[in-house]
Amino acid sequence: MNAPQPELNAETLAKLRQESRAAGQPFMLRVQEQFGLDADATLHMLAAHSHQPAFDMGALNALTVDFSQLNFNEAARRHCLAARDADAQLWLLLTDPWDSAGRAYAAHVLGVPFKTGLAHPADLAALLARHEEGLRAMEGVGDSGALSVRDSGAEALSFASIAEDTSPVVRLVRSTLYDALKAGASDIHLETDPRGLTVKYRIDGVLSHIAHAPGMEVAEQAVSRIKVMAELDIAERRVPQDGRFKVAIQGREVDVRVSVMPSVFGEDAVLRILDRQALSDELSGLTLEGLGYAGTTLARIRKLAAEPYGMLLVTGPTGSGKTTTLYAAISEINHGRDKIITIEDPVEYQLPGVLQIPVNEKKGLTFARGLRSILRHDPDKIMVGEIRDADTAQIAVQSALTGHLVFTTVHANNVFDVIGRFMHMGVDPYSFVSALNGIVAQRLLRINCPHCAAPNVPSAEIMELSGLTTEKTHDFTFRQGSGCGHCRGSGYKGRRAIAEILLLTDELRELIVARAPIGQIKEAAARGGTRSLREAALALVKSGDTTLEEINRVTLVG
Repeated sequence: MNAPQPELNAETLAKLRQESRAAGQPFMLRVQEQFGLDADATLHMLAAHSHQPAFDMGALNALTVDFSQLNFNEAARRHCLAARDADAQLWLLLTDPWDSAGRAYAAHVLGVPFKTGLAHPADLAALLARHEEGLRAMEGVGDSGALSVRDSGAEALSFASIAEDTSPVVRLVRSTLYDALKAGASDIHLETDPRGLTVKYRIDGVLSHIAHAPGMEVAEQAVSRIKVMAELDIAERRVPQDGRFKVAIQGREVDVRVSVMPSVFGEDAVLRILDRQALSDELSGLTLEGLGYAGTTLARIRKLAAEPYGMLLVTGPTGSGKTTTLYAAISEINHGRDKIITIEDPVEYQLPGVLQIPVNEKKGLTFARGLRSILRHDPDKIMVGEIRDADTAQIAVQSALTGHLVFTTVHANNVFDVIGRFMHMGVDPYSFVSALNGIVAQRLLRINCPHCAAPNVPSAEIMELSGLTTEKTHDFTFRQGSGCGHCRGSGYKGRRAIAEILLLTDELRELIVARAPIGQIKEAAARGGTRSLREAALALVKSGDTTLEEINRVTLVG
């Protein structure tokens, strides 16, 4: 029998507030513990008692945070937030509806009329976490900011050193890099528009808006600073430019690839972050099982990686984890008895006991030329980072036919498109299917945050867009993250690989050589056990690991 809950009266409230202050704990969390309720129930209970509107995570996401009214540090310290709704109405969001001191402070700081609402501390923390990096980057950047040209070598990044920068624009660039690395971003997008500079990070394969710096001059100077660091021509603004530079953070060097592109408003820059040390830590002891593949998929990839000769092709768009899968496969079969050589652009992760060659096109070391040289180096197994042209494709196929096991990647949407790519490059169909052992097409799906995921049945509209009916999903466990501090308010934390695998059989080889219609090849593949990417994605939805919205973003319906 449950113990009776204490009555929420003035005496109880005063006692809980005193306890929360003594413990340094937000008042609402103390109430939640005392009453044994979940976050949503606690929020609405206090909102009802205080006669104030409740703002859950969905309502908070519909607001525009206004740090010009109440700065980030004060918002985090006082557990409150200033934000505007669609009608530009200013709201002060509190976690303690009876916090008179907080209201008085806000009234003094804001100096304009506002309405008050109630939000859960965890939801406010998630919202603040989402904005933290961008606010640090934009701190001190205004419409005026002189560009300070510095040495373009590996710059040491730390929060203390960034604070010492006298130029706001230099501080903007360096702190953006620092915060992107801290957030685990793979790319930084600096976009120029008529209002100034927008900063976005790509995290877990998805772009997130971080912040905006006002002023076209700031945008121009920030891109110029990036050009200086990458040793590009700052006077040339009409053609694309590519470069790279290094930064040092926490005792390790990080490579940054730079692509600058002219636009109608000036120039945009994309910075690809290649943190080899972080990747090494992540991939240390990596196995195919660690990538999250399902049992049957895992067994098929291991079978292809263990063949004595032939070709294993991994395909998918940029950022889908192709190279990581090949690294994991090579790590599992690297027992020291075979000579393994790779040629990559660039070498992303150092594999112990493996000879790894970086492509250097400026010096004439292309994939094709490097592959020819590798064949004279007595290899048993070869990894070709990417097949980009007909010459490399021809040599890779011949290598597989002459007793080598070749691992390689190619850009295509699915396992069947790969066949057309090689035919288009002029590779003889008979040689290609003779060399090919199998094709793996893969994608990375964001996984529900384990800290805030809860049962959540999709709307009828989402179900219809996904091509599903209630009858088809009666045994599904639908879950979705609401957003918290652990996932920076996104509802997702980490990614998992899914794959579509085509094992070459005699029937498939005959159909490919005969240039049979793709529909006929797909039917034969299905009979051989090939499961589509969509089916693999739906299996993760069924188990509650991800959402329909996420698989619709990554895979095709049907």
